[in-house]
Amino acid sequence: MRLSSLLIVSLTFLAAAGLSLVAAGYAVTGMEHSTEIAARRTLDKTGHDWAEVTADGLQVIMNGTAPDEASRFTAISVVGGTVDAARIIDQMQVTPTADLSAPRFSVEILRNESGISIIGLIPTGAGRAAIVEQLSRLVGEDHVADLLETARYDAPIGWVDAMGFAVSALRHLPRAKISVVAGQVTITAITDSAEEKQALEKTLSRAAPPGLRLAMDIAAPRPVITPFTLRYHIDQDGGRFDACSAESEISRNRILAAARKVGLALPSTCVIGMGVPSPNWARAAELSIASLGHLGAGSVTIANADITLVASVDTSPELFDQVVGELESALPTVFALHAVLPEPETDAGEGGVPEFTATLSPEGMVQLRGRLSDETLRHLTDAYAKARFGSDNVHTATRVVDDLPASWPVRVLTGLEALSQLQRGALSVTPDHVDLRGMSHFEDATAEISKLLSAKLGEAESYGLDIRYEEPPEPEDQPMEPALCEAELAKIQELGKIAFEPGSATIAAQSRGTMDAIAVILEQCGEVRLEIQGHTDSQGREEMNQNLSQARAQSVLNELRARRVITTSFAAQGYGESNPIADNGTDEGREQNRRITFHLIRPEQAPEQESTLDSAAAEDGETITPDSSPAAPDETVDTVPEATPDATEQETPEQ
Repeated sequence: MRLSSLLIVSLTFLAAAGLSLVAAGYAVTGMEHSTEIAARRTLDKTGHDWAEVTADGLQVIMNGTAPDEASRFTAISVVGGTVDAARIIDQMQVTPTADLSAPRFSVEILRNESGISIIGLIPTGAGRAAIVEQLSRLVGEDHVADLLETARYDAPIGWVDAMGFAVSALRHLPRAKISVVAGQVTITAITDSAEEKQALEKTLSRAAPPGLRLAMDIAAPRPVITPFTLRYHIDQDGGRFDACSAESEISRNRILAAARKVGLALPSTCVIGMGVPSPNWARAAELSIASLGHLGAGSVTIANADITLVASVDTSPELFDQVVGELESALPTVFALHAVLPEPETDAGEGGVPEFTATLSPEGMVQLRGRLSDETLRHLTDAYAKARFGSDNVHTATRVVDDLPASWPVRVLTGLEALSQLQRGALSVTPDHVDLRGMSHFEDATAEISKLLSAKLGEAESYGLDIRYEEPPEPEDQPMEPALCEAELAKIQELGKIAFEPGSATIAAQSRGTMDAIAVILEQCGEVRLEIQGHTDSQGREEMNQNLSQARAQSVLNELRARRVITTSFAAQGYGESNPIADNGTDEGREQNRRITFHLIRPEQAPEQESTLDSAAAEDGETITPDSSPAAPDETVDTVPEATPDATEQETPEQ
């Protein structure tokens, strides 16, 4: 049986194709082999024997580890002279440079109403995902802008504590910028009031890890004053401010200058704030105070745009009319004047007793006496007083009478509200006048009560204030001042050193009494930041001395914890032989150098803070004085100072 011609042709074609593929494969293999040989010879001739070459079709793959970047580039260049450079695939590595210093890791965190943005360079493995997750919990995942970059280096000393504190501090800082470097955090923030500023500084200072340098520049904007109030009073003792508000330094200076011209008796100032009802506030205040000075006695009260001028009883009507007329003509148009010339006093009730009185004793007991307009007001007054002063502290002895003014309930209840802001005092309410006298532990009590009475009593109402300020008594459990605490620790150790077993970190049995006394003092110190420092003499190897001093400082810290001393703000640090306080060439000197010190971590002025405040003041056209400075230097920075010979010192007489 003969094969068809078509089959023969097909078989012939397939055989030829197979032979072609075999020939092509041998040709490619030969080309790859020759390319590899040529490239290797070129590399060997040029001293790049560390490089390996593999040919894969037209591709030339280079592998190996170059000693440096220049060698890698040269190897590619010499191979590119043998084969087409476009065919070279670079898969070579470069040996890391051992002496390449780590970059400066730093982070800037900005938080405002829009969210949080974080930008900077952090070490690889520093918990980038965890940091972003913590920030997302504060403002939501969609409101965190992650602009961090990483570098393959170990985290520097102090980085973990600084970054952890910065992220946790954001919980208290809705508007802030935080700068983080290893061992240091700088916080710039804004609060709503001076009180909030002080509380925030205290909270952050307590939360800062020991050894962290913390710089805080926290600003408190000017308060909103409502009502915007000024009250000036002149009597036989001279002039005084019960309340004074101003919108700027210039306005304050103008008002105080006007008051000095008419007999201001005591050093005074005005609260600078927002909410001024008119840009002509200072002008209206100057005119009103000057008019009161022409009358010779009385009071002037400005609440927003309402001015109440009350003359003394013995003022002549002719003078009163003249002064009031001139003042009305000169006042800016927005201000309304209400002038009062009191009638000569008559008996204010039976036996000359004021119509309604309330007295507050130092023990907190309140007595209500006098007249009220109806039974409803009597029940309301009693209930209101009990709510303000306590149910068991109020004794009511009032009676209901007719023919009292329509404003009587407001005058009585407002007077009781003002009385509740004092520690002790007396309130007197008559048809023509409300008088409050007493003592407060709050320095601005007079100004605040003046605002209250001006707002509640309304225009053309007369009231008098005689409120003294007294320092609040110190709490019985007041903690010891930090500097005194450090001094007391030094005194204890003058009587007995903290001794250790020879060559070890075990505290000797004879030092237990010293440790007990130190624990008692620390219980009285409250929350202070201390560094427990270990020091040795120079005998022995430096590394051994360093390790021994660290172990001994930590041993003291552990002993304090065992005595239930709160040590969250304490740190143990060994300094080895680096800080001698005496000559290591003598036995006596070495004895002094072997010691444990309790060193107070003191606050210092934040870097660049003073210049920042000065420039900000210059932009506002203001001059910062000691009285108006936003923050005292001892309220801004916590830093770890160098060990000094003055620090509390002791340790064992043996190394």
